Amino acid sequence: MTAAIAEKGAQVPAPADGETPPPARRRARQRRLDDGPPRWQIYVPLGVYLLFTLIPFYWMLLFALRPSGSTSLVPWPMTGEHFEKVWNERSFGTYFLNSTQVGIASMVMTMAVALAGGYALARFRFRMKNAFMLALLCSQFIPGALMLVPLFETFRNLQLINSMWSVIIAETVFQLPLSMILISGFIKNVPESLEEAAWVDGCSRLRAFMAIVLPMLRPGLIAVGSFAFVHSWNHFLFALMFLSSQEKQTIPVGLNTLIGSDSVDLGALAAGGVVAAVPVVIIFAFIQKWLITGFSAGAVKG
Repeated sequence: MTAAIAEKGAQVPAPADGETPPPARRRARQRRLDDGPPRWQIYVPLGVYLLFTLIPFYWMLLFALRPSGSTSLVPWPMTGEHFEKVWNERSFGTYFLNSTQVGIASMVMTMAVALAGGYALARFRFRMKNAFMLALLCSQFIPGALMLVPLFETFRNLQLINSMWSVIIAETVFQLPLSMILISGFIKNVPESLEEAAWVDGCSRLRAFMAIVLPMLRPGLIAVGSFAFVHSWNHFLFALMFLSSQEKQTIPVGLNTLIGSDSVDLGALAAGGVVAAVPVVIIFAFIQKWLITGFSAGAVKG
């Protein structure tokens, strides 16, 4: 430790002859200026942002956990009557299962098609490739509400109205453009020489992709899959328009049924919001590392 201190002290330039050394406080201030802005300039904005982010969640938990008629700002004594009401009386158990089925199915289909399309965009050269990429980007500016009428007519001709597959297909179609762009950007970061070495060893293109490229796409696949699942889990419009039976509705539509024309059961609505939010929060808590890596890697060209 003494040697480290001596070495650190040796880095400080000695004052010239006849020059008084600067005070220790001035040297410390100069080091802080060299290191960057003060910490409070970073922590205060982050703290304000965190406060505005957490207050709505606390307010939702407050109404969900405190008894009906209570005006306390602390959920004590806590009660589970609102969760029991929405789960049993309001059929949120069925809504939860339906949302899970739609989310998983659309996630799997989106990942499968995005893998094939993203690989083609990253590895093959074909005419109008840039125009196709531009069309994919422009499709993100089209709101789903504009496509409700043609989608409804298409699904009616296919006899898919009031079927879970109508929502799954619609969600997959609207998530594919961004998913393909992300996957293609991530595949570009995988050196093509690795695949070429596998081809020389006798592997086909498919086998080389499965053995070499696919294991390296885990962060990208997690990012695309989580984005597809959360989008399908939270989407309201397609389930409302294409599903007419109550036993096939999803959680967003179930939350809408808790809002009456004359009154709103705030406790039940908050409990339903907690039921809808907790699975997503848990998923992102476990995959945040791969999610950030996947989105950052898929957003740039290697």
